[in-house]
Amino acid sequence: MSVSPDTTRTFAVAGHQLLAPELAPGLYIVSTPIGNLRDITLRALETLAAADLVLCEDTRMSARLLDHYAIRAQRKPLHEHNEKAKIGEIMSLLAEGKAIALISDAGTPLLSDPGYPLVRAVREEGIEVFAIPGASALLAALATAGLPTDRFTFAGFLPSKSAARKKALSELRSRTETLVFYESPKRLATSLSAMAETLGPERQAAVAMELTKKFERMLTGSLFELAGRLEAEPQRGEAVILVAGADETAQIDPDAWQAELADELRSKSLRDAVDEVAQRHGLRRRQVYEHALTLQN
Repeated sequence: MSVSPDTTRTFAVAGHQLLAPELAPGLYIVSTPIGNLRDITLRALETLAAADLVLCEDTRMSARLLDHYAIRAQRKPLHEHNEKAKIGEIMSLLAEGKAIALISDAGTPLLSDPGYPLVRAVREEGIEVFAIPGASALLAALATAGLPTDRFTFAGFLPSKSAARKKALSELRSRTETLVFYESPKRLATSLSAMAETLGPERQAAVAMELTKKFERMLTGSLFELAGRLEAEPQRGEAVILVAGADETAQIDPDAWQAELADELRSKSLRDAVDEVAQRHGLRRRQVYEHALTLQN
């Protein structure tokens, strides 16, 4: 992977051409808009314009943003299919003192997007990694859904297969914080139906679609209501699903979690088994730990 010399490190805003300041060597994780091209920071534009190389999840998708701001930095693809194979070449460029920017198709890289293996490798080599924060569908949806924001769990995309999806949801059933998922338009109604079946049909939820775009909307209601509504309507673009946490006052069947704990202890260490069961059922760790000791003795 070669980098061509480029001395035109400029970008344009509202018809005005601006010069980007020189960057320190390292890897820059740059957040980009999730829909509206104006949702980008000045620092992000400066970084993309000054970078020796911009790694894009899809260079065709990124061209819309970069061309809009007249950014002419060199672009190369970095996606889930080539990331591991490209890490060595990227590390060589960073070792030479290059400044490299990483962007995804939209939003903040690494959140259900490529980049984690690269960032880990760069950190292990002691090379600087800089955050250029900005837009995130996860945070935009959470801030506007009307569900608790003090604690939340981001679960990303659910498995596509029914059995795996049900298992993943079952592990989250007793969590008391707000649950956040990403979902494709084709599987949106199916996932909501699975959530209603596993988490409970009356569990309150919200679905954010087309965030920051012309037809942005947020639907709220029970999981059962949302599943029925969206099953009848064709959807466009990825959605963010937010689900209220389980009722903290709900009774937890002690026989159930104790049986699970005994089963976990057969294949895991005491610590891992306790952490797994306590997290799964929203229990106090000390309570589970004391019962695990009893089982072991």
